[in-house]
Amino acid sequence: MSSTVLCEVIGSVGYITLNRAKALNALNLEMVRQLTSALLAWKSDPEVQAVAIRGTSKIGNFGDFCAGGDIRFFHFAALSGNPELEDFFTEEYFLNHLIHTYPKPYIAFMDGIVMGGGMGISQGASHRLVTSRTKMAMPETNIGLFPDVGGGFFLSRCPGRTGEWLALTGDVIDGPAAIALGLADMAVDAARLEEAWRALATLDYASAVALDQWVATFSIADCASFTGPVAQIDQIFSMTSVVAMVQALEASADEWAAKTAAALRKRSPLMLHVVLEQVRRARSMTLADDLRMERDLVRHCFTMAHLGRSGARSETVEGIRALAVDKDHSPQWSPARIEDVTADMVAPFFASPWPAWAHPLAGLR
Repeated sequence: MSSTVLCEVIGSVGYITLNRAKALNALNLEMVRQLTSALLAWKSDPEVQAVAIRGTSKIGNFGDFCAGGDIRFFHFAALSGNPELEDFFTEEYFLNHLIHTYPKPYIAFMDGIVMGGGMGISQGASHRLVTSRTKMAMPETNIGLFPDVGGGFFLSRCPGRTGEWLALTGDVIDGPAAIALGLADMAVDAARLEEAWRALATLDYASAVALDQWVATFSIADCASFTGPVAQIDQIFSMTSVVAMVQALEASADEWAAKTAAALRKRSPLMLHVVLEQVRRARSMTLADDLRMERDLVRHCFTMAHLGRSGARSETVEGIRALAVDKDHSPQWSPARIEDVTADMVAPFFASPWPAWAHPLAGLR
């Protein structure tokens, strides 16, 4: 069997290719461990001066970056009590932090689908490249989860209230919008991706301007563009509660408002409330503290002890069942209505199940 993560050093560059095209390069525990091992080794290797990462697709190199985590594994691991579910999130969040704090240039080729866990291994990059094929989102509320992998941190730092909008709705944006919203740095012509990838190995990294010249050679100028209704997004998603947001959207005759309200009505009502609190708390947090909070949240998502629910009765397992297992697209959310979620249901998500000294991510700084 071919490896799901291909690593090689050419020149002074450590090259990583996600090689699980049939699954849109969705991350599993093996892939997280391979990525972490390579990055830790190259971090202290003086021969490696930069790292580049891309995904494969059914048509070859590039085309899709990473569609997220392996949600079918999450579902079956939760039902069977597989302890690797806990390992996955702890190690994935460690990897996310490692990328954000990496001491060498880390260039992410965010071509095609970049969602969920794919954002986690790209948002911390020193150079975040998108193309005309980029489809970016944090769609976790579709499956009764929340935008993790540092999503609270990077979404909360999007301009205005676009972070709340992206987190709650899971809406997909393109490459130019990603640049405009601070989730990407530059656009590259998809036809030149292979050329740009190979050119990294020819750079003299002893020169302070080598990467800048590479950017100047391959980037498309003046490509940042977000055409969404910014004023409406800021008005609606600055409101104090999800209930207020949905009521305002449903009271509007605007087509965008109606579409957005309909989308929110399909998401997990409970997790919408949790996600709004997550993003707003994260706005004043460091990355390390945000990842610790998200590690707490993910434990509660699969073991909702404060609601007397676990396993198949959790919002996340039910959401994944409906989307990716039974594929009936009819999740039975509990509560079923946004208006029925109470503060007492939400608050315990933010109580850590571990004392600070025993937290799985206690060592992050």
